[in-house]
Amino acid sequence: MDYFVVDAFIFTAVSSNKEYDFVSRFFAPNAGIPEDPVTGSSHSTLIPFWAEKLNKNRLIARQLSKRGGTLYCENKGDRVKISGKAKLYLEGKLHI
Repeated sequence: MDYFVVDAFIFTAVSSNKEYDFVSRFFAPNAGIPEDPVTGSSHSTLIPFWAEKLNKNRLIARQLSKRGGTLYCENKGDRVKISGKAKLYLEGKLHI
């Protein structure tokens, strides 16, 4: 029997709140992340998807986790731009 392990799930939908174009949630339980509060990496996939669906290149997204966050997104063709507020979660020095 063939099977595969899914490392992450992204759930997304058009927003019912007119303030946002789309909403999402991101889960990666096999990576030890029950739910990511705000995920830039998943939005790099979601932005081109929603830009095409909604026929617009500038989008406002809302991640609906407990902490939540708003992302200001732009589809640039071969790249995406994401901006918003961030919280510092790690600070350190790297010695090579």
